[in-house]
Amino acid sequence: MFQKGLKDVIAVHTKIASVDGDKGELRYRGVSVGELIATHSFEEVAYFMWNGGFPGESELRLLNEKMIEGRELPLHIVAILESLPADMPLMDVMRTGISAYAHTKFKDETIENQAIILTAALPVIVARHFRNQQRQTIVESDSTLSHTANYLWMLTGVVPNKFQIEALETYLKLTMEHGLNASTFAARVTISTESDLTSAITSAIGTMKGPLHGGAPSGVIDLLEKMGTQENIRPVVEGKMKNGERIMGFGHRIYKTEDPRSILLRDKCISMSGEDDWLDLATAAEKEIISLLEEYKPGRKLYTNVEYYAAAIMRSIDMPPELFTPTFSAARIVGWTAHAIEQLSDNTIFRPQSVYVGELVN
Repeated sequence: MFQKGLKDVIAVHTKIASVDGDKGELRYRGVSVGELIATHSFEEVAYFMWNGGFPGESELRLLNEKMIEGRELPLHIVAILESLPADMPLMDVMRTGISAYAHTKFKDETIENQAIILTAALPVIVARHFRNQQRQTIVESDSTLSHTANYLWMLTGVVPNKFQIEALETYLKLTMEHGLNASTFAARVTISTESDLTSAITSAIGTMKGPLHGGAPSGVIDLLEKMGTQENIRPVVEGKMKNGERIMGFGHRIYKTEDPRSILLRDKCISMSGEDDWLDLATAAEKEIISLLEEYKPGRKLYTNVEYYAAAIMRSIDMPPELFTPTFSAARIVGWTAHAIEQLSDNTIFRPQSVYVGELVN
């Protein structure tokens, strides 16, 4: 049976994550994502995704040591990054930097350790090139900081506060995995040829770059900035609806109810009420927009998606739009690597069929 784009075709049995659009549920290895992010750090959730269990004290220590090691980019990769044009888009820089991990020392690592190293390295690649684009001095990693805090430190050169770390880490944990999306499928297809993890992640980044998949939620930022204050929410949104414009950040192709990730991000924003005007504006605007959507588009059940609150959080920590998709990728690499490891554990090469629909000559 032909399904354009393989829509709804089951291609993989996985133990990594499940997405139930009807119930509005996202689970990592059977555990509700809300339960995970409330009680575990980025590092602990990543370990859980890779190994199927949580680390003990010694395992967590070894994981942190390997991640700190991964932040130190090999000299040849640093040289490559320094040779790239400053105006080269970050997604292209990430793809190029990751592809350069095809060297002997890296290949001698287990695939699990390779996953840790690439996960630790990706934010470093992003931060170095971003500061190069801004003509700012490169900030080296700080081994005393967590994965999330170190990323913010390398981007800004300022030690982040608790609010910034919590906001970004919530986002990173919620977006590290979401089933067999396009970039994850690309990683599994590549690794299914018995290629290497570096090639699989390079494929995934190239796929994430496409605006239909990893496009930055800049439309939400534009919406919030146009509102500016809570008093302007209704007139701005009504104006867009009367003009037939789409309200960015609402509706999802999978979830028929609220996106569970947006609920959790909203809860984080509400818990920080009064800390940031943008988060307060976003939570107030959501209520008004949903009410207006029901009024103007009854029965459509258009709820907030993850991009809405992701944009609000990114804006609140002063992260510019060009960093949105790279930061999304820095989270999703955990899922990509977990899927690649799972694919190799019971591998069959992907080889779907095609049907020729062109003309026959003679």
